[in-house]
Amino acid sequence: MALTAVTIFPTPAQLHAARRFAVHRHGEVSFAVVDSHGRDRGGRNPARRRPSASVVKAMLLVAYVRAHGHERLSPRARGLLAPMIRVSGNQAAEAIHAAVGDAGLRAVGRAARMRNLSTGHGLFDTGITAADQARFFWQLDSLLPRRHRAYARSLLAGVVPEQRWGVPQASHGRFHVLIKGGWRNGLVHQSARVEWWGHHMAIAVLTVGDPGMAYGERTIQGIAARLLSPVSQALKGSAIAHAG
Repeated sequence: MALTAVTIFPTPAQLHAARRFAVHRHGEVSFAVVDSHGRDRGGRNPARRRPSASVVKAMLLVAYVRAHGHERLSPRARGLLAPMIRVSGNQAAEAIHAAVGDAGLRAVGRAARMRNLSTGHGLFDTGITAADQARFFWQLDSLLPRRHRAYARSLLAGVVPEQRWGVPQASHGRFHVLIKGGWRNGLVHQSARVEWWGHHMAIAVLTVGDPGMAYGERTIQGIAARLLSPVSQALKGSAIAHAG
């Protein structure tokens, strides 16, 4: 498969394979994809609302840097933003939420054209959908102010290794992956932006009723592997062609 400017990922066949895999997993699985041309491709139950858990921290990051888009981030702010994203620190997230409020989350939701965001029930019970999260991660660069774009991206790309399950595991190091996951009893989520050679796509998987966290991680990894496999094949083929 040649990797060209007009190739669209994922292919219909791979989207079907991801849906088929999700149907046979325990618990309730919803996922959504925005393809490499920026089109919402649906998924499975993409508009079903779930509590965000720590996935909301990516929105907090964007809300905070947008509110400070024309000024330097203070050492204190960086000292909260970095652990909030890289190690999923809850106290840091609560401090950032105290600064931006639910209004800040809603402003990000409007900018990202989210359709089903729900706030006001507690930070980690912010209502999200896979479709909205995929849309948010696909638009990430345009949502971030230029002054803080590289910094915010470095945080989402620099999540600690023990939390880089799911999409990063499925990528096998072939892609640049920006992520935020969320988990608690019976709930495992992950939203991701997957980049390669000037292209990108976004994937969000929300799972509830998992038998355990490892099971939820494998669900996300299995969906992502099926969505990314045609891109991986194209990248491998292009690398072989260039080497020849």
